[in-house]
Amino acid sequence: MTDEISLERRTLAVSEAARILGVSRSTAFVMAKSGQLPTIKAGRRVVVPIARLMRLLGESGDAG
Repeated sequence: MTDEISLERRTLAVSEAARILGVSRSTAFVMAKSGQLPTIKAGRRVVVPIARLMRLLGESGDAG
């Protein structure tokens, strides 16, 4: 049995998360820095895990 890797996106850029939250890009970065927005450091990038963002918003995180 082989393990299949899902190619479905699991993270968003902070600017994409900002659009979902309805806040400015700079506000999203302030939220990320303060810990209000869940993030993962990926090298020099900071990304937002979609599942954790959906939980924050009170949604299931299952996309379609």
